[in-house]
Amino acid sequence: MFRWKNSSQTEQEHNEGALREAKIKELKALLGELSGRTSLYCSDACLKRYLEARNWNVGKAKKMLEETLKWRSTFKPEEIRWDEVSGEGETGKVYKAGFHDRHGRTVLILRPGLQNTKSLDKQMKHLVYLIENAILNLPEDQEQMSWLIDFTNWSMSTSVPIKSARETINILQNHYPERLAVAFLYNPPRLFEAFWKIVKYFIDAKTFVKVKFVYPKNQESVELMSSFFDEDNLPTEFGGKALLQYNYEEFSKQMNQDDIKTANFWGLVHSNNNQLHASNGFSGAEISPEPNQTNP
Repeated sequence: MFRWKNSSQTEQEHNEGALREAKIKELKALLGELSGRTSLYCSDACLKRYLEARNWNVGKAKKMLEETLKWRSTFKPEEIRWDEVSGEGETGKVYKAGFHDRHGRTVLILRPGLQNTKSLDKQMKHLVYLIENAILNLPEDQEQMSWLIDFTNWSMSTSVPIKSARETINILQNHYPERLAVAFLYNPPRLFEAFWKIVKYFIDAKTFVKVKFVYPKNQESVELMSSFFDEDNLPTEFGGKALLQYNYEEFSKQMNQDDIKTANFWGLVHSNNNQLHASNGFSGAEISPEPNQTNP
């Protein structure tokens, strides 16, 4: 009985895998002939993420991907460099953590209470830069990142505008589908409930289930947090034992080093006037490959 059940499960999994591979091939055929960075961006792993985000509906996935390609051709996230967004990073309101979660995923720490600018365009450029950087630094066997959101010093006066929150959600779920594994909102104040009641309607179902509220006095939520992070690595602001230290100068050095790696990976080099230009046959208007060659 158990042997038959296991065999049946194996056959079902095989059939599901074959069906998904067929859908990836179908989506690839619908996209037509691709070239340059567009071709590199639209890898099988990339197509799979867009299909997953649209419940394996090929038509919907194609539309979603085409909208991303259009967005990337104008926003040009692959060309953003730290010196363009460094002013946004002075307070450490968003930065890549120096540790990974238990699954080896890159961790972004967000501290909305440390907002230091007013320009929505610059804030989004900074966020996109750090998302791209997080993807660049993913291990070969990982496609997703984790977010930790610290509400220390958060208030209605320091909260991001609804428009900013909506744009953040739009970029994350529509142009980086299946890149977020989990987002922990740690100990948000009661005032945040009013903000959340509005913002949550912008979040699609697949992203919504990845948002987790954690309260230090709620044992269940604390255990959930512990299942994702080693408390020795986790900063005290999130219930761990490590000291949270953001050093702007050191982080800037790290980002500048990553910028070189990014430019080399994408075939972009710095000219003497610090402008980016394409090499290896890529034009700046084309879509860049995603930063992780193993799971673009």
